[in-house]
Amino acid sequence: MPKSKQLLVIDDDNGVVDYLTEMLTTNGYQTSGETDPQHALERLETEHFDLVISDVEMPGLRGLELMSAIHARKPGQLILLITAFGSIDLGVRSLQAGACGFITKPFSLTDLLAAIERAFRDRQMRREIVRVATDDQNPIPHGLVAESPKMQKILQLAGRAARINSPVLLTGESGVGKGALARFIHEHSPRAGGPFLQINCAALPFTLVESELFGVRKGAYTDAREHRPGLFVEADGGTVFLDEIAEMPLAIQPKLLQALETGKVRPVGADSEVATDVRIIAATNQPIEKALQSGLMRADLYYRLNVIRLDIPPLRERSSDMDLLTDQLLEKAQTKLGRKILSISAEAMRWIRAYSWPGNVRELANTLERAVALAEHDTILLEDLAQATQLPIDDNFSANAATQLMTLAELEINYIHRVLGITQGNKAQAAKILDIDRGTLYRKLGDDI
Repeated sequence: MPKSKQLLVIDDDNGVVDYLTEMLTTNGYQTSGETDPQHALERLETEHFDLVISDVEMPGLRGLELMSAIHARKPGQLILLITAFGSIDLGVRSLQAGACGFITKPFSLTDLLAAIERAFRDRQMRREIVRVATDDQNPIPHGLVAESPKMQKILQLAGRAARINSPVLLTGESGVGKGALARFIHEHSPRAGGPFLQINCAALPFTLVESELFGVRKGAYTDAREHRPGLFVEADGGTVFLDEIAEMPLAIQPKLLQALETGKVRPVGADSEVATDVRIIAATNQPIEKALQSGLMRADLYYRLNVIRLDIPPLRERSSDMDLLTDQLLEKAQTKLGRKILSISAEAMRWIRAYSWPGNVRELANTLERAVALAEHDTILLEDLAQATQLPIDDNFSANAATQLMTLAELEINYIHRVLGITQGNKAQAAKILDIDRGTLYRKLGDDI
């Protein structure tokens, strides 16, 4: 019996409150009721309730307005709304506004109990998805959610590439997860028991690239005080990941090509070569063909690396990955910062889905980490994302809407202008967040299309 769950029933009909309170208590819930929405708000400020069950049609403060006022005080509060038959559109709007569900009158006790159980189950399932997504036993690598068809295809190709020993070239914008995919290929290859070592070819000074890759003998130059093996020797039996390969100095590229073709490297200052057995995975965020045309990359090295090529799509082309990826990255940020964030508000999640994320997964991860650090509640709000991304936003929108008792028309136009402020006037992006087409947005604003 779910005795630990505490429910609050809100309805202006005292008979309905008494009946529902009695029935839900009989079924194991700790239940209390209120007929005055303002009294209910006062209780919510000082008491904890796992679920609020509220009628939509009430004098003084209607259900959607009450829900906004509750979420202004307690973001993430589960709210189940009761609406009259024939008002399904209102129920749908309640879901869009952040309700966990709605039930239409007339309903049976069985229907209500099922809706309550579904609300708790859905929240639990959302948390379970996060745990599964970050489980080390999951074959999908951390940071590479693959719900979208494009990413499913990439992981299928990566899985096949892992089974052979040929070089792999990963391309894609900065932050799409090339490093995570490289590690995925290594961990699912026969070399999984060997080392996985990586180097950013753009991060090292020209004079150090050769010695870091191939090693150096003591006395080869002034600072060479001891023998160092280099990545190719250290990764023997494993994988070397060469990130930003298009940034590798031209003078080093012939030596890399020779190492790929012969399986041998010559350390700086050495008289002989050293045999090594490594698998090469290279990556670049630059258009590789442009690097070839400009002479920044040798064509023979390119063809040697480009045996298997995987082009990772940007995050803006993977909309169906967004929800699960957000959960995964949110869990990672919580663990890193030692905070517990239970959920993301529906409003914030709509913005996350609509934003173009030019920095891809890395930008999303950094934004969520900053939002977790700045959040004042156990739910990420749009205001928290605004602080994390430096977007203009009215922090008091939800509270103002409830306290000023705006009409629905006023609330709608205010919210539209708020979203336009967030998108810096980008109406196409605003329409995505609002889940309407651009024509509808123009009509609501009274603009010409």
